[in-house]
Amino acid sequence: MNWSERAAEAIARYEGGGRRELDQRQLTQLANAAWAAGLYLLMDGRRDEAADWLRRAAHRYRESWEAGAPPDSWGRPIAAIKALLLAGDDAFDAARWALEAGAAQAESPIGRYAATLAYLVLGRDIDARMVAETLVERDDFPHDVADAMLMISGLDRMEYAVAAESLLDDFERREDFLEDVRVADTVLVLQILAAARAMAVELPQSDLLPR
Repeated sequence: MNWSERAAEAIARYEGGGRRELDQRQLTQLANAAWAAGLYLLMDGRRDEAADWLRRAAHRYRESWEAGAPPDSWGRPIAAIKALLLAGDDAFDAARWALEAGAAQAESPIGRYAATLAYLVLGRDIDARMVAETLVERDDFPHDVADAMLMISGLDRMEYAVAAESLLDDFERREDFLEDVRVADTVLVLQILAAARAMAVELPQSDLLPR
């Protein structure tokens, strides 16, 4: 895959869509385009440029939320947290946004996912573990993601390694990716959260991860 060409296409989509007054749905589309550009650039080894676009994505996701997003649009704070972590930035504000919006009290698994990520970003591992435990046995949430977050919050590096490798394998078998960006973004984010606890593991080489 030509990551540089894909990045240029995503940037063109972003720039083409940002020339008018935008509603919450259109702002999300812009955020998705910036997210795609950031991941493509990351895969192309252009980390500084990637970070700029990932920050832009996080900003647009927050804008779209504040522009009247439907209730339980938890994908937006999740995406903002992930974008900032991948940019190498402090994601505390995005984490607090998710929690202040009520993610920890959400009935939906995606809301609880937002809360678990937020607690992990803030270093509130006990709270993260309590919420992650409610996701582990659900049939409507990826087991490997729940397991990995549970193991990070519990500082269990061996079991985290098992969950992370299983999640990467799941990504390898997927056909659907946001904006068709074939990158194991969740694996990268979990590795960042694990690294903050000296728990990051060596994963098998994959075309879905930066080399």
